[in-house]
Amino acid sequence: MGTTSSQIDGQYQPSFGTFYNLKAIDIDGNEKPMSEYQGKVLLVVNVASSCGKTDREYKQLVDLYSRYHEQGFEILAFPCNQFLFQEHGACSTIKSFVKKYNVDFPMFDKIDVNGSGTHPIYAWLKQSYPGRVTWNFSGKFFIDHHGVPRARANDNYEEIEQIIQRLLKEKQENK
Repeated sequence: MGTTSSQIDGQYQPSFGTFYNLKAIDIDGNEKPMSEYQGKVLLVVNVASSCGKTDREYKQLVDLYSRYHEQGFEILAFPCNQFLFQEHGACSTIKSFVKKYNVDFPMFDKIDVNGSGTHPIYAWLKQSYPGRVTWNFSGKFFIDHHGVPRARANDNYEEIEQIIQRLLKEKQENK
């Protein structure tokens, strides 16, 4: 179900533009320009409510968010129903579901991460880190404080935390 290690060296080119040029609809139906997250280290992840990994993944994401948010780290969660229909509920249902995990990070409208209907954010991310997103929570992409994709990770939270720490350190050093 996806790669087991992180991809650090992507194929980003300045002609791709930055993450801040993109937009998405949040879980409440409002359009959000990604420029609202300018200057932050971002983790963009596809999520699902009915996956065997849901409990563990949400707990780990909430833990990371609680420890690094004050340093300029943000998680942007995109529900996706492309993997065995494990995110079949409406946005209101998803929003209610994540309350049990005390999710404070931004949640967005349900999207496709693969195929002809791939959301522009995931299409943009996969320019630098090609390949299909293979399962729920496996499309973890990291964007630095300049809006440039810097890594793609799967489920290894030790590696994920190292990526977050490295990108936050770079952000701090560039102040």
